[in-house]
Order: sequence, then structure tokens, then C-alpha cells
Amino acid sequence: MRFIPTRVHGIMDYIVGLLLLVAPYLLGFADGSAAQWVPMIVGIAILGMALVTDFELSVVKLIPMPLHLGMDIAAGLLLLASPWLFGFADRVMWPHVIIGILEVGLALTTRTVPDTAEAEMGRYS
Repeated sequence: MRFIPTRVHGIMDYIVGLLLLVAPYLLGFADGSAAQWVPMIVGIAILGMALVTDFELSVVKLIPMPLHLGMDIAAGLLLLASPWLFGFADRVMWPHVIIGILEVGLALTTRTVPDTAEAEMGRYS
């Protein structure tokens, strides 16, 4: 069931992207390892996608929303699995796991068409 508006998803993209950039410093795992770089790179990717997705809060409307959501699912799964994929689960894993699960959940529950597009197509009266 997709009930989250794309505008809310966009806001969450910017918040989560920034959170992933600063989390290693705030939570004490900014040590130059994969534990630090995986969330930071995913955060940059999320911010970059938000800027170029075809929804309300982007700068350039290039990426269709369904593709954006698929990429969000992939990014969330990467975050979720990264402590074991890159061998740092013994030091830090919960920030990666929690944000990964939330990212996948957000992508699976976000509408695939911006509300403005649905209104223009006459889906809302």
C-alpha cells in the first residue's frame, strides 16, 4: 500500500541524506573505514537523486519516481547489509541496519506519481 506523498518522500530524502553524511561523526564511527564511507556515499547518492527526480522538491526533473524508489530500495538494502558485506558488524551496525530498513520501508510505501501530476490528470477532484 502506497500512502506516502512524493512531497513527504522528498523531504525525507533530504533529511536522511544529510543524516547519513553526519552520522559517522555524530555517532563516533568516523574512522576512515567502510563503516564511515558506506553511509556517506549512500547519503550523497540520496541527495543527488532527490535533486534530479521528477517530483515536487527537485531542481531538475530527470529520474522517474518509480526508478527513484527502486534505487532507494537498493540503497537501503546496501546499508542494511553493509556491516556484514564490509566486515564491520563487530564494531558498528545498528545505524546502518535501522536507516537501511527505514529507507526500504519509505520506498515501498511512497506513491509512484507526484500529487501535482495526479491532480493534473484529473485523479483528484
